Order: sequence, then C-alpha cells, then structure tokens
Amino acid sequence: MQQDTCSNFWISTIAQWPEPRPRLEASIQADVAIVGAGFTGLWTAYYLKTLAPHLAIVVLEAQRVGHGASGRNGGWVVGNLAGLERYVGELPMERRRECCQVVADNVDDIGNVLERESIAADFNKGGALYAAARYPDQIVIQKGYLAHLHELGHDEANCSWLDADQLAEKARFRNGYGGIYHRQVATVNPVKLVTGLAETIERLGVTIHEQSRVTRIGQHEAITEQGAVEAPIIVCATEGYAERFHDFKKHVIPVQSLVIATEPLTQDVWQEIGMSERLAFADASRLINYGHRSADGRLVFGARGSYAFGGKSKHRLAISQDDIRLRRDLLADLFPVLQDVTISHGWGGSLGLSRNFRPHGILDRESGIATAGGYAGEGVAAAHLFGRTLADLILERDSRLASMPWVFTSASHRHLIKRWEPEPLRWLAAQVITCSYAGEEALMKRNKPAPLIKPALTKANDFFASVIE
Repeated sequence: MQQDTCSNFWISTIAQWPEPRPRLEASIQADVAIVGAGFTGLWTAYYLKTLAPHLAIVVLEAQRVGHGASGRNGGWVVGNLAGLERYVGELPMERRRECCQVVADNVDDIGNVLERESIAADFNKGGALYAAARYPDQIVIQKGYLAHLHELGHDEANCSWLDADQLAEKARFRNGYGGIYHRQVATVNPVKLVTGLAETIERLGVTIHEQSRVTRIGQHEAITEQGAVEAPIIVCATEGYAERFHDFKKHVIPVQSLVIATEPLTQDVWQEIGMSERLAFADASRLINYGHRSADGRLVFGARGSYAFGGKSKHRLAISQDDIRLRRDLLADLFPVLQDVTISHGWGGSLGLSRNFRPHGILDRESGIATAGGYAGEGVAAAHLFGRTLADLILERDSRLASMPWVFTSASHRHLIKRWEPEPLRWLAAQVITCSYAGEEALMKRNKPAPLIKPALTKANDFFASVIE
C-alpha cells in the first residue's frame, strides 16, 4: 500500500506508517480465519472479538492493511445500501422502513465506535447533497431518485428536497437547480480509519499477518504461500480484490473508481463554494460523480472508472493524467472557481459488483465459509454493517441484523449469487453501457429538445442498468 504513496492523498495524512506485520510462515489453528484486512475483514474481527473475547482470530492480508478499496475510496459513509430495492421491493412498508432505519443508523453506529475506541479518522456527519447542478434535465432525475428513496422506506426527515435557494445555502454549484439532502451521510479519512481499526483489533488480541497472500480457500482451511490456518470458519473478505479466487471472482467482479484531491483551498475560495458543514455531494450523473470537503480544506472528488478486460483488480494506486484531467474538468463544471486549481493527488482502486447488484452477507455452515461484499461503491459504511452481521451469524446470535433480507445462511455463495457472463461478453457490455451513459450526458449538456432521442436513450440506459442488476 506504500507503493505510489504520492498518488493517494489519504496515505499522505499518516505521519508514520506502522512497521510491516509478520507474514504467516507456519501452519496454525484458530477459531476464525479472515482473508482480507480491509473494512469487511477488520470489522468482522472487531465485533467477533468484542462479543466473544475468548475466540482466536487470525486475519490474513496479501499486501498491507487497507491495500484494496478500503484505503483508496472517496471517503463517503452512506446511510443507504446500493441494490436495497432488490431486497425490500416486495416487502410491506413497515418492514421496508425497518430495513432503511438499519442502514441509516449504521452511519451513527460507525461514529460511535470511532469515538469509543479513540480512532481519529476525521469522521464528520454533514449529510450529502444529491444535486441537480449542471443541466435542467437533472431536476427530474433527482426528484425521481427522491421518490425512489421514499418508496424504499427512507423518511422525509432523512431525505428531503431542497429548492435552488436552499441548495445554495449549503453549496453553491454553477447551476444549482435544487437537489436532495440526505441527512444520514458522513465522510471519513478511510486510511486513518482502516489503520486505526487494525491497531484496535490487535489491542483486543486479534492477530494480523501481512504479506500473506492466500492462494486457496478450502473447507475449514486458508492456505498461504508459506503457511496455512485451519479454522472452523473461514471468512472471505476480499470484495473487489478476489481475482486469485476464481470461485468468488465469477460472482463479484472489480470495477474501477478513480479519485483526485485538490491542493488546500483558500478561505476565499471556500467562501465562494460554501460547504461550511463539510458535507458530501454528488451530481445526477449515471457515471457517478461524488466529492466532499476534507478536514484540511481540500476537495476530494471521484467518478466511476472503467471495467478492465478479464476482471482485473487495480493494484497500482496511480491513475493517468487523462483520468485526472477528466475529473478536474467535471469538478470545474460544478464549481467554476476551481478552473485553475492544482490537483495534488490522483489515485484509484476496485470496488466489487455482483451480477444481480445485491450486496450480501452469507454464512454456509456446511463448508464453514462466510463472505460479504458486492457493495457497488458504498463499502465504507456497508462493510461495517456486513462485518457486524457476519459476526452475529458466526456466533449464532438472534439479532436484528441477522434477520435482514440481505443475509443468507441456507446455502453457499455459488447458489445465492448469480454468476457473471464470460469474457468478452462482460467487457463488451461494459463498453456499450459506458457509451450510452456518455450519450445521455451529452444530450443533457446541449440542453436542446430531443423528443425522440432523449426518452429512447433514457429507456435504453434504464434497461442496461436493470441487466446488470
């Protein structure tokens, strides 16, 4: 994770990087072995150890703690769940509200743990703006998304509409037509969080082995290049970095998300932009643009990247100058005052996307294998929720989390998560989807009537979205 450290702004905020933890060089036994020292793995270990201190828990990491998406993301902590409609769409409204309350409360639950464990991760609950900020057509898109959130079960107190004047009180976009204010959203420095969490679980007695790449996950065994852990339960917590495990890779594929950070902005610039509450913001784009104001006064801004042929995960932190330029242009389109701003960092990683676009927490007791993932870019918050859930499942706790509709204990991931199509079909579909999204964006940018093309392209994009779901 120290490779290309100048690229990742989050890494630059760590004054002194911890010494490498020892690699696993023997065959040992444990009660639970966890593969992957990212948010999912570390939160699972945290809750297992706090609920059952007697358990022997070993975490195996191929690189360094937080090498994957947990140390590379945009720092959003979202009180929602991507793909939630797939689970709650047929449920009574009372049950939908209960599910939405669980994912909304998850944000405060994370903040409470960080405070209790003294993990200084720049956690800030300022809410999020989902803005119609560039084109008039985005007003309809965002109002439709608000109706969708309410239909899911989110209440008006947490998700409400802001008109142009109300939006400008929070952030002053180039064309701030209005937008959604989602109260249950926070931001965080993910590297401070993942490193602080690792140190916390070590204090509790969890063992972490770095540079210990797992080459095979078997029944009750995780085998590394130089050792092995035998345990009744093996947790696969690799999400978008499961390329070594072909069985998991068939069900959750990596999609790149690329992020930039500006130099610290002056107070005069912030006065023009607003965002005094350090809230998060997103644009009504299918390409998923998102950002927030960092603790030291930068703008951290990202946008969904591409799918690499063969489902290759992104290990190198650095991104290309073209990728940096594209995101800078998008940022300046939202805030023209940033037209000449210096971009100090640009980095990227891979998020996990399941074929049916459903995040999942699974425990197959017959094989002894548990897994969670498919967070579709919302893993900072979701990993906490699902790590906590996996702990409840492993300990057989009859908890509220264990009863959620995204939890499965009756079968393995092979039967519960749909497999992706083989190449080159996946790559070709990704190219078509990207081009169609760009076409829709271009039509909105022109702001000209297109009574036949616009509706047709919107329907096509809705179809593509449903296909991957």
